[in-house]
This record gives sequence, C-alpha cells and structure tokens, in this order.
Amino acid sequence: MRPGEVDVSVVTSGHDVADARLHREVAAFQRTGLTVEVAGLGSPDSAPPAELVKARPRPGAGRRGGLLGRAALALAGPWRAKGRVIVTLDPDAAIGALLRRAVVGGRRLRWVADVHEDYLALLADRPWAHGWRGRLARLGARAGQWAARQADLTVVADARLARAAPRRLVVPNLPDIGMLPDDGAGQPTGQPVALYVGDLRASRGLFAMLEALRAAPAWVLRLVGPVAPGDQLALDALMADDAALKARLELTGRQPPRQAWRGADGAWAGLLLLDQTAAFADAMPSKLYEYLACGLPVITTALRRPAELIRATGAGQVVADAAEAGAVLRHWSDDPAEYASVKAAAMAARGAVLAEPDTMARLARRVKALAAT
Repeated sequence: MRPGEVDVSVVTSGHDVADARLHREVAAFQRTGLTVEVAGLGSPDSAPPAELVKARPRPGAGRRGGLLGRAALALAGPWRAKGRVIVTLDPDAAIGALLRRAVVGGRRLRWVADVHEDYLALLADRPWAHGWRGRLARLGARAGQWAARQADLTVVADARLARAAPRRLVVPNLPDIGMLPDDGAGQPTGQPVALYVGDLRASRGLFAMLEALRAAPAWVLRLVGPVAPGDQLALDALMADDAALKARLELTGRQPPRQAWRGADGAWAGLLLLDQTAAFADAMPSKLYEYLACGLPVITTALRRPAELIRATGAGQVVADAAEAGAVLRHWSDDPAEYASVKAAAMAARGAVLAEPDTMARLARRVKALAAT
C-alpha cells in the first residue's frame, strides 16, 4: 500500500458525515480489517472514526453551494480519493467515479455504487427542484442511476432499486446494534416522551408531529436531526406563537448515530408521520427498524410497508393524520395497561429485529475482495 493510501474511500457529495448509513458502512468495513477514508460534508467531529476524514463545511445555512458547487465536488471527490476501492453514496459522485475509471482503467480502480434511495422520486420532495433546476437535477439523477449500473458492485437498500444493475447486492437499512443503546430505550420515564430521529421537514412529518404534540399535553417531543432550511422559518414562527408548545419540544439538531440514539433513553414511543409522497410510498424507513430495535412502540402514517409491519407485530399504531397520532399518545399516557401491552409487543419485535442477519457484513466482505484484486 502506498503512503497515505487506504483500502476504501467512502465518497459523498450530498451526505453529511454524520449520516447513519455512512456510519454503518464504515463500521462494517473496519470490522473486516479494512482501512477507510471518509470524504463528505459537515463537521469532522460527526464523522465515523475512520483512518482519514475529509469533511467540508456545509455552506450557507445547510445549502451545498448550489448545483454547480455540488457538481464540482462530485466530480473532484472520486479523483482525490486515496482508496483502492471507492464507494459512492450519490448519483453525481457515481458519475465522477465513472469518469475517473474511464481515464485510469477499470483494473486500477475498483468502485462500489451505493444506490440507497430512489433519487428521482426524492426530487419530488424537494421544493427547490422546479423549473430549470429541477430539470437539471432530474437529468443528473438519471445519469447517476445509469452510471451506478456500471460499477463493480451496485448496492441497494431495497430490492425495488436499480433492478437493471448486472452486479447488484441488496443491503437493507437494518440498524447497527452497536450504535443503539445497549438495552434499547430502557424503562420509560415518568414524563411521556415521543422520539423522532432523522431529517426534519414538512414531508417527513415535522409539523404533523407538532400538531400531535399539541393534542397530547402530557407529552414531550424529542426531535433529533437537522431542520430543512425551507421549513426553519415556519418552525420558528410556530414556536414564537405558542410558548407552551415550545416548552414541550426538545430540538437537538444533527447528531452522529451513537449520540442521536441516546435520545431513545427513557422514551415512550417513536414517531414516523411521513407524508404519502412518491419517495416514501413504497419505502421502508430505517428509523422504523431502529425504533423497534430500541423496543419503542411506533406511531406511523399509513405508508404501505411500515403499516404492514406495525399491524403484523402489534408494536404500535397506524394513523391517518396528526389528530389521530395525538389521540393515540393521549390514550397511551392515560391508560397504563394499554401502553404496557403495546410496549410488550414492541419488545417482542425488538428481539426479531436483533435476530436479523448482518447484511452489511456481506457488503464488507465483497468490498474486501475487491480491494484484494
């Protein structure tokens, strides 16, 4: 290995280095003995404990410097990577990796493309993705999806993604147990606490959760994650108008996974009040498994796959809207026997989640084999 070289470079043009899937991948690589470089956005303090970390500040209150700035980062990142294997987490970074491999040759650069989201559907959830910006972003997403199919290995978080990729590995977003509290959420505290961990925006249930909190005055809402810039002003105005609601809100901002899931300690329930958008309609959000791995009952909107799991396990409640979510919270805090029953179902589901095979280990073994060639 040349000086400064590592086995694997995880390169992202759009993800913060605090991203949970990025942390899970790096941990799996390191457990197999691989050395890792991480290059992404955010603070180095939020990155996984990799051998090399390159974290660029997120410019302009969470913005990434515009489409041109992101494109430049996506093209440059794979060229600067020191790993014998490059793992890209974004469609534009996949284009950069493909261009580098076209120059240096496939045998001299091994490349894994992680396609863990439906990028085109996700753009429908972004208010900025309209007009020429939207057209350009969709063009880039399609090009990135095509590029990802050319990788030595195309990793997907769900079997419905990248179906045409000739060398595809499905790695679901199951939790890394080492990043969760050892005993799950532990015993609920006297103060009922509802938890949400992840990006905070209207379509992900930010304002629905606040409406549910308003309808359940005994509860506190603990939000762990960054607020989308487009929703920050509306959130600030809501909090300014309702001091009583603000007093029952804990907003901690973005945290690396191990710190983020400390928020489960003493919590009573996990919230998953996502909208029925194209991006979420057939998705299985990773936080559902993480809530259950912590032994937390879950209140979810009627997204098909989360609803099926919660109904099958009895580990929570499926609701139509924020008003129903608030009514469930009130019922659980008013009826200890009912809450004890749903908590027991969540603990049973926890055992099932913890028993799932470690699919991330399969990815690590494939990457290790590529690094050796």
